[in-house]
Amino acid sequence: MKAVVCARHGAPETLEIRDLPQPVPGPGEVLVKVAAIGLNFFDTLIIRDLYQVKPELPFSPGAEYAGHVAALGEGVTGFAVGDRVCGYQTYGAARAYVAAPAQFLAKVPDDLDLVKAAGLIVTYGTALYALRDRGELKAGERLAVLGASGGVGLAAVELGRVLGARIIACASSPDKVRFALEHGADEGFDYASGDLKAALKAFGGEKGLDLVYDPVGGDMAEQALRALGSLGRFLVVGFAAGEIPKIPLNLLLVKNCDARGVAFGTHARANPGWLRDAVAELMGYARDGRISAHVDKTFPLEHCAEALGEISGRRVKGKVVLTIAD
Repeated sequence: MKAVVCARHGAPETLEIRDLPQPVPGPGEVLVKVAAIGLNFFDTLIIRDLYQVKPELPFSPGAEYAGHVAALGEGVTGFAVGDRVCGYQTYGAARAYVAAPAQFLAKVPDDLDLVKAAGLIVTYGTALYALRDRGELKAGERLAVLGASGGVGLAAVELGRVLGARIIACASSPDKVRFALEHGADEGFDYASGDLKAALKAFGGEKGLDLVYDPVGGDMAEQALRALGSLGRFLVVGFAAGEIPKIPLNLLLVKNCDARGVAFGTHARANPGWLRDAVAELMGYARDGRISAHVDKTFPLEHCAEALGEISGRRVKGKVVLTIAD
């Protein structure tokens, strides 16, 4: 089978395409013939050995995928050969076949495109876990989303709308801001246009912001935190800017607010039942048109390096997905 392989840590250009033996599903596992693989920002880090999860070499990137059940391991129930499924794992999905524990798979409805299904789990799962579980977002609250046109940012805008929030979408260009507004944000802010803290304070009003969703980090983080109101929550989602901010803890004390980490992967791996229910909920939203599951670009599996380069270069709105011809 064809597989994208990281044999040595480095830039996307160091990835290789290899022919590997097709896996055999073990007890409790399902063999999936993969049709599409969702890529994420952390894939650009894991191949450079800059991510918190550090798989042994060689490995394949890719944490989410969709396809058809090809075979069942001993003891598997609830799935049949030919079923349309999607699945989550931290890495290893960028290959033609994946043998995965059945508990980390979900069925995909016939009317939901497999390419969209492959890009749903990580970004929208992260946003759902962040906003509802960690952020305790309530209808009518004011939410600021940084990096609002990227995968996890766009997901937060759309799910924030589903959850009834008022949303200001912050991004690095007028075009990206317009994109977020088209997907449900109430207001937008281009980082280059002025003072982020002032814009967020104006949006938050006298009470201040209730929630900040930050997958960017860098020097924007503290500005956004300073716009929180009392009992506000700052969600630490990631560090796409490449710099982990050092937040003065006295701000949490003085503002009477919280900073909360959002580790979707850790939560999903420890709670497969939660993951299964979350994916089913998200697929329902996608079928109903409440979220777009927007895929900006697709690339053949063999062009994985080019696809990851698009993510690294911040040229993506929503998701990038690899596809495998049948």
